[in-house]
Amino acid sequence: MKKIKIAQILDSVGGVEVYLRLITENMDSNSFENIIIHKKNENKKGYLDNSQGLISEFDIDIQREIHVIKDLKAIFKTVKILKKEKPDLIHAHSAKGGIIARAASLFYNVKVLHTPHAYSYLSANNKLKARLFLSLEKLFKHFNSYLLATSESERNRGINEVGYKEEKALLLNNSILPIPKKNIDLSFNLKENYICTVARPSFQKNLEMMINVVKKLKETQPDINLIILGVGEYSPNKEVIKGMIVDFKLENNVQLIEWMERDMVFEVISKSKLYISTSRYEGLPYSVIESLALSKACVVTNCDGNRDLVKNNYNGFVVEHEDVEFMAKKISYLLDNSKIREKFEKKSLELFEANFNLNVNIKNLEKFYKTFCKK
Repeated sequence: MKKIKIAQILDSVGGVEVYLRLITENMDSNSFENIIIHKKNENKKGYLDNSQGLISEFDIDIQREIHVIKDLKAIFKTVKILKKEKPDLIHAHSAKGGIIARAASLFYNVKVLHTPHAYSYLSANNKLKARLFLSLEKLFKHFNSYLLATSESERNRGINEVGYKEEKALLLNNSILPIPKKNIDLSFNLKENYICTVARPSFQKNLEMMINVVKKLKETQPDINLIILGVGEYSPNKEVIKGMIVDFKLENNVQLIEWMERDMVFEVISKSKLYISTSRYEGLPYSVIESLALSKACVVTNCDGNRDLVKNNYNGFVVEHEDVEFMAKKISYLLDNSKIREKFEKKSLELFEANFNLNVNIKNLEKFYKTFCKK
């Protein structure tokens, strides 16, 4: 039987890269063949299918920011690759991957599933940019495009703001495999009773709010410890965050860790008292999904993705943006009430198993691929 060939087009960094590796490593390689069109990074390991075969990668100059000349070159190079490789379907990721893929599909007529991983106009820090990015999404949705959202919130935004018809707006929750407990010996000492997050210092993750929360928490929890993981790749606000830690005299309360192996990240999360997020926007954040899989209670801001994973007063608390005092209060409450925290931890694991287990959801993705190859 001929395999269905999927072209994955993306800027493979951060959560988008995690998504790609998870789906390619768990998809049935007897039925599907993936190729990856992205900006290759020779320092990163190659992508494997579920039989441990190496997936073909093709290099284009794709980047986060708009650059008309480079973007046009990337589109034309993508067209050449598509015409040579002849995929049956394109799965495009993030804003830039979506634009390049859908523009290229005008010259190689094939359907495009677009997964935004949080719409780009949400990241704009001024109204003019936001209107431009939203206008681009509204335009490109007409180019052979179906939305494959990573959360119900993202799907609703695609329908209500971008203008997708409901039948062209699909949902596949971001998912991970269950996380086995390994009890890894970490290379650094963890302080007792710490809370944690995985977040690069950026506009999206709003770590400025998080540092202000720790400052407030210290009034009632003088020994509070926060570990921030992932302070490495694309961290434009890192120096600002370091400055705030010094200004607020939080050097003994906040620990920044640039990078560590994923198994070690899981170990840090699993030993934490709870997980927190102050994001301004998300698609469906893997770090919070991982926290559910590791049975953690969570305190998060009310944004797309976060509110799909954390149900207020069920497996954690959802607070409004910039409400530093209320977030500090809820974190302190969970630290002081182990019975409530343990109840939330149990509910987190139940939510994970019901909605975000990749063993179940990879089959749904395969069904989408098969369906759209037939249309």
